[in-house]
Amino acid sequence: MSSSWPVTLRYGDLVIRPLRVSDYADWRQVRSANQQWLGEWEATSPRPRLEPAPTFRQSARKALRDARAGKAMPFVLEFQGKFVGQLNVSDITTGALWSAHLGYWIDEQVANQGIMTKAVALVTEHLFTNTKLHRVEIAIRPENVPSNRLVAKLGFQFEGVRKSFLHINGQWRDHNIYVMLQEDFSPGLVTKIAPH
Repeated sequence: MSSSWPVTLRYGDLVIRPLRVSDYADWRQVRSANQQWLGEWEATSPRPRLEPAPTFRQSARKALRDARAGKAMPFVLEFQGKFVGQLNVSDITTGALWSAHLGYWIDEQVANQGIMTKAVALVTEHLFTNTKLHRVEIAIRPENVPSNRLVAKLGFQFEGVRKSFLHINGQWRDHNIYVMLQEDFSPGLVTKIAPH
């Protein structure tokens, strides 16, 4: 597992690199500009007094600890040299499961340009080819039509709905679950959906 992290992935003007605590200024600028755009999809605490939202630095340090332990891969997306979003691989589990979850967000200014589709394709390929996972899962709110289309385009299969799965924007929300298995994956995923 350690040979598959840290890693930097590239495709044209897109660079997917490991998160750094020093990304805070860029992260803050993009998140501030996208507060309304991302707010509807933002994870929240159901008990904010007992468990307040972590700061960027707290989240980054935890993600990097998890990465060193082989449980996560926190990535930053850069497009044409600018910080434009994040893609996080979490809950990496080996043993009898060999699976992980993917989650992501992108700057509204570069949305709908195929950037996130390429990023998810590249990271999915990395997870199956280099990390040798058996299962990659993505949870998406049914109302998030663009994200549901993105994963379907890549070949993730709809597995079902998890009721009240995550606390998002102040409420427990249902999520569509999409899965790709090692046996359904074929190398060159990004070139199939986004030829150069």
